[in-house]
Amino acid sequence: MFLWTVLLIVLMAGIAYVAGRARASGMVAAGGARLHSLPSYHGLFVAAGAMIGGLALAILAAFVFGAQSFMTPVAAVAGGAIGAAPLYSRSSLDFRARNAFERVVLVVLIACSGVAVLTTVGIVFSVLFETLIFFRAVSPIEFLFGTHWSPNGTPASFGFVPLLAGTLLITVIALVVAGPLGLLSAIYMAEYASPRLRSVLKPVLEILAGIPTVVLGFFAALTVAPLVRFSGESLGLAVASESALAAGLVMGMMIVPLISSLSDDIINAVPQALRDGSYAMGATKSETIKKVVLPAALPGIVSAFMLAISRAIGETMIVVMAAGLAANLTANPFAAVTTITVQIATLLVGDQEFDSPKTLSAFALGFVLFFFTLVLNYIALRIVQKYREQYD
Repeated sequence: MFLWTVLLIVLMAGIAYVAGRARASGMVAAGGARLHSLPSYHGLFVAAGAMIGGLALAILAAFVFGAQSFMTPVAAVAGGAIGAAPLYSRSSLDFRARNAFERVVLVVLIACSGVAVLTTVGIVFSVLFETLIFFRAVSPIEFLFGTHWSPNGTPASFGFVPLLAGTLLITVIALVVAGPLGLLSAIYMAEYASPRLRSVLKPVLEILAGIPTVVLGFFAALTVAPLVRFSGESLGLAVASESALAAGLVMGMMIVPLISSLSDDIINAVPQALRDGSYAMGATKSETIKKVVLPAALPGIVSAFMLAISRAIGETMIVVMAAGLAANLTANPFAAVTTITVQIATLLVGDQEFDSPKTLSAFALGFVLFFFTLVLNYIALRIVQKYREQYD
């Protein structure tokens, strides 16, 4: 019934568009006068009324009679007719159909943005509500500054610091790998590679972004982690079978396409006039890139790095399969660690009681992670605003 309802709404909107456009065209043919708006705008205005009316009555019927009831498509047709009829009758030579249709589009855009904002607010408040319940059982000081994480222990410990340390350690390793590779590959594709070579290299590089993270996790667990352990032991180092270094290396591979693709687009967006001015002053190509192109593209590059950081912080499967679940407070990249997202996934697996501190701690971790990424994004925004002013 859902598909039929959608098809009927689209059909009603199409009929309304044809009818409204034909009515406006007929006025021109009959009177010889000139319309204020093109006939297509008259059609779009009537079609918007049909679509809005059809959607409104279809949603109402779905709530009243059920989504699978035959009344839902019937209500969609009736709503389309009711919504289109008064708008169809408004057509006249001096009717400003274009302005009216643009107001409808503006209202729809405002409604869509409002839904996005309200969804975000709803997520924040739902997580905050569960977090406050958790803090009734566990002190916020103990949670935020505790150095031992063992929700299954006796007694249970909910120290957040080891999880934060593991998250930052793996993220830093990933950025050390992906930052230079992604940025340098973007510079090569944007400034040195021929258009034909760039059209081949960029899609090949972005294939890496399409590999599922669970596949990268298998690669990390079966290939990278043993290789890291063997290399470390050959140098006389104590390396765990699951290590932060293995997870960070593979996570760096994962975010290379993100940094490279975004940075490439940003560097290509730098006006050619800046390059030409640098060449006219006698600068070489490398000097132009270092002194002109990269400073001009810096705000966008910072944004690309922040998106990569957010992607790395939110990754779960690679960490589970390559770094393990041990909540160790260490800065040793050869040790096993865990991250915030891994613990959230672990705490919510299986049949859980949502009134126990163990399960509620997942919401507290989610809220702290949200706040942490929010602070990072704010810092990135300030950096972008600071350096963008130089090139306005």
